[in-house]
Parts: sequence; structure tokens; C-alpha cells
Amino acid sequence: MLDAYLIDAVRTPVGRRGGGLASVHPADLAAHVITAVLERTGVDPAGVDDVVLGCVDTLGPQAGDIARTAWLAAGLPEEVPGVTVDRQCGSSQQALHFAAQAVASGTADLVVAGGVQNMSAVPIGAAMTVGEQFGFRTPFTGSVGWEKRYGGEEISQFRAAELIAHRWDLSRLDMEAYALRSHHRALAAIDGGAFDGEIVPFGECAVDEGPRRDTSAARMARLTPLTEGGRVTAATASQISDGASAVLVASGRAVREHGLTPRARVHHLSARGADPVLMLTAPIPATAHALDRAGLRIDDIDLFEINEAFASVVLAWLAETGADPERVNVNGGAIALGHPLGATGTKLCATLLNALERRSGRYGLQVMCEGGGQANVTILERL
Repeated sequence: MLDAYLIDAVRTPVGRRGGGLASVHPADLAAHVITAVLERTGVDPAGVDDVVLGCVDTLGPQAGDIARTAWLAAGLPEEVPGVTVDRQCGSSQQALHFAAQAVASGTADLVVAGGVQNMSAVPIGAAMTVGEQFGFRTPFTGSVGWEKRYGGEEISQFRAAELIAHRWDLSRLDMEAYALRSHHRALAAIDGGAFDGEIVPFGECAVDEGPRRDTSAARMARLTPLTEGGRVTAATASQISDGASAVLVASGRAVREHGLTPRARVHHLSARGADPVLMLTAPIPATAHALDRAGLRIDDIDLFEINEAFASVVLAWLAETGADPERVNVNGGAIALGHPLGATGTKLCATLLNALERRSGRYGLQVMCEGGGQANVTILERL
């Protein structure tokens, strides 16, 4: 049993590209959620042992170890360090894992974990494309070992989403129906106050900006595929977004000494890899591995959060795991709500935690596909 407890979890609303959070410095976005989680829990900031934040494309305002910058931008004690993690889309879920491992090992007692991404300010893939000026067309260009193993295979999330759709025989209609359900669920969650306990408004931005009330199957059908002759369109892909999220992780000792009330325990954490060309299929073996290690069956899980990078990812995962679709992404997902890369992991954690409480569930499983053909899995036990 892991001695790692979630005390609280918060997030900003998710802003659309060019929306309400676009002009906010990423350090200030992250500082906002860090401050909020500390204020909500009443923890003395000087008692925090470390700050671990996820972030992808660490260029410009996201460079220079943004975990450290954000803590200092929040006006918090200089003696507390910070470190930035990049496991692509799963970066802040990995930050949560590192935090839980630190407190479970006894090397830390209080750790703030989270993530931040301003995709309006720093475009997706910027850290890769900037290499072109130095002669590297892709991150793999010039690697003898990589090219010997994978040749000149195109490594692209868009290609991967198409490959998955074909391998699992998922039609465009299948994926659009799933995407439409994501919007409907997200809008129902917003209207029903499901996110009120996790969102900390930033200025006038108080509600997730991604879900579209006017979307429809007919509108989706008119979109051009992302690749010529393909099945995947922008409607069945996650949205480019801005946002930040944070959780406070504590050891049992810290819970006792600080008089904290945990909301959940980290029951299991793991990460697995799969084919980096298919890239987005790793949640399938990672889920099986996690359940086996945790001694649980798929039916033991009350709620699931699987990141909606693309509809094909979730539909293939559902087909292989046999999970009940009515327990999966019950409040919508990234297709509707957005995917601020480095922040999404702990954003989903906050949503899962609140959903478990609202539905009186015990176990929640969170999994994300990631660049390089990887996936993180976290199983929470509500307390």
C-alpha cells in the first residue's frame, strides 16, 4: 500500500487558443493554481519539500524550469525547489507519480505536483520545429540507432490516430458520434456544477471555453480530414488549449503532523511503453499491467479518465479493455474540454477525484497516451 495521499486538486478553467488565458504568462498560470491549492489546504508553504510540474515545449516563457519560476512568481519561499518534467502529454500525471513516489519513499512529506501549458503563446511542437534551424528536421534526424530500428517512418500523432482508426476498423461516423457525446457530457457537467469544486477562476475566465453548444453531427460531417483521404478530423481530436493544474500530495506523517484531511490515496501508479509509431496505443497494455499489479479487475473500477487525444484512441481502448463506456469520461474529455498538454494529467486527476466523490465511487483509474508510445496509469482510492 502506497503511503501517498491526495489532499486537494485544483485547476484553472481551460482556455481556448486565443481565448481568456492566452495572454497570461505560463508562470503566472501555474503560480495561480499552486497558491490556490496551498490556500485551500492551509499548508505552510515553507513546509513543502518540492514542486514538480509538467510542461511540454519548454521554450520562451515556459523555459528555464518553469516549476521553479512559478513558485517564485507566486511569492513563495525561496528555499523550496522545483523541477519540470516532460513525458509529453502525460507530463503532469508523471509529476504526480514522482510526487507520490517521493512521499511514499520517505524522502519527502509534502510535494506540490501539477502542470502548465500556454499553447496560444508557444505553439504545439515548437520544441521540435525549432531544431530545424540547427539542421535537425525531426528529433530523430541523424540518430543511427533510431533509423536502424524504425527507418524513415513518419512519427506523428495525426498519422497514429489514423492508423488506429484503420486497425480497429473505426469509421469516421463512429468517431464523430463519440466526439459529439464528449461535448454533450462536458456541457452537462458545466451546467450541473460538476467542475465547481476543482476550478479556480483566473480573472474573468471562470468556465471551460472549449465545449461547443452549437456543435452537431451535421457540422462535424462538413469538416475536411486532417490527412488526405483520412477519417480523423479536427472534430475528433483534442483542442489546443491553455491552462494549469495542481495537486498537493502528502505522506501519512504529514497528514498527521499538519492535521490534513486526505480526499484520496494513490492506490497504484505505473507507466508502460508500446510501439512509438502507433504511438497512442500504450494505454491498452498499460491499463492491463496496472490492474494486474493492483490486484483489480476492470469491473472494480468505478470511473475512468482516459485522455481524449483523439476519439480513435478512446474507442480502441474501450474495445480492448471491455470497460463500461458509461463509466468513462463521464464529464466529457479533451475533445470538448481541451488538452493543455503539460497541465492535462493533474487536470484529469482533479476531475476524477471530484467525480468519484459526487458518485460515491471507490476506485478511479486515469490513463493517458503520450509521445514516444507511452502511457501513465494512476489508480486512486477515494477516502
